[in-house]
Amino acid sequence: MKFNILKLLFVIFAILSVVSCEKTFPYLPAENELLDGPIEGLSIEQQVQFLKGDEFFNDDIFTVDKGLGPIFNATVCASCHAGDGKGHPFVRFTRFGQPDTLGNQFLNLGGPQLQNKAIPGFQPEQIPAGATFTNLLAPAVTGLGFLDAVSDADLIALSDPNDANGDGISGRPHWNNIPDYVQLRPNSISQNGRYITRFGKKGAAYDLLQQTSEAYNQDIGITSLFEPIDTHSGLEFDPEVSTQTVHDVVFYLKTLKAPLRRDETDSDVLAGEQIFTQINCASCHVPALQTGYSPIEVLSFKTFFPYTDLLLHDMGPGLDDGYTEGKALTNEWKTPALWGLGLSKNSQGGSYFLLHDGRATGIEEAISLHGGEAEQSKNSYQQLSETEKQQLIKFLESL
Repeated sequence: MKFNILKLLFVIFAILSVVSCEKTFPYLPAENELLDGPIEGLSIEQQVQFLKGDEFFNDDIFTVDKGLGPIFNATVCASCHAGDGKGHPFVRFTRFGQPDTLGNQFLNLGGPQLQNKAIPGFQPEQIPAGATFTNLLAPAVTGLGFLDAVSDADLIALSDPNDANGDGISGRPHWNNIPDYVQLRPNSISQNGRYITRFGKKGAAYDLLQQTSEAYNQDIGITSLFEPIDTHSGLEFDPEVSTQTVHDVVFYLKTLKAPLRRDETDSDVLAGEQIFTQINCASCHVPALQTGYSPIEVLSFKTFFPYTDLLLHDMGPGLDDGYTEGKALTNEWKTPALWGLGLSKNSQGGSYFLLHDGRATGIEEAISLHGGEAEQSKNSYQQLSETEKQQLIKFLESL
């Protein structure tokens, strides 16, 4: 009898514990509701390096004692890439000084990036008189290792700079000058001493080492072996961040997982996917790409689905800010990857801020601001029924 009472009490306690846990433990998001996390298949050693890079990217807050500034935009990488997602207009940044493909004429006056904050005793930068400029939001950083590993030959095959097929789409690779410290990808292709660059809003950075080193330097005011020039004085400083730390952050960015789809089998999502192709959105936002060889084995020769061609396209006068980088024209922007679009609000305070500067507060508004090579697709979207429009948007939010 005593045993049965004890057993009953144990069962009651277990039930109350489960109920209590359900009420007290926070909701655990599904894997496809999160942007962060490593790709599958990393070795133990690679997982350790991923975690080191994760810590530096998200938790390594710079102070004056650690080299911050003296002028800067942020104190930690994650302040602009919350949850590895898109930035919010509150932390957008301004780049200035290059109105054409001849180079930045304001490098001696603080270009190319405006540092709008300063440590005590210093003044933030101001945009110099006569400098053209643009405001930008930080992009999501997931899946970058896959984009980095696409071969130059594949990007050239996707390009059609003279619109030879007559579809109104004339994407082209960004053939640009590159810094000496980058290591060329296997089978890189050069053209007149320039190489294909692919990171950044204009696709002006060659690889994630360049992107990361420039971010430390221009966003936080931190010098490294790769970018040793202080943004305030213009003088060369000893590295304020170690080379190993930079490499760990680069590895972290390369091995962040690709965003995972949601609601793939929903009938409206499937209908929206067909509409996406029918109105020619897929000509620039190419659904599938393939990696070539990568030193990180799990990235080699993989098919993935980013919805970009990594090429420059004329987006029309409405998105021409009069500013450019590298050899891109002012009206040209690199096709942004659409994967993870439906999760963007999670890192943007619950609302969408889309396009390069966040001016569009919804997917439909972003579509309406497309021009240039995308004008025909925009017009086709506007001619859809309301049901078809909602199906297309539901598809985009499933990415």
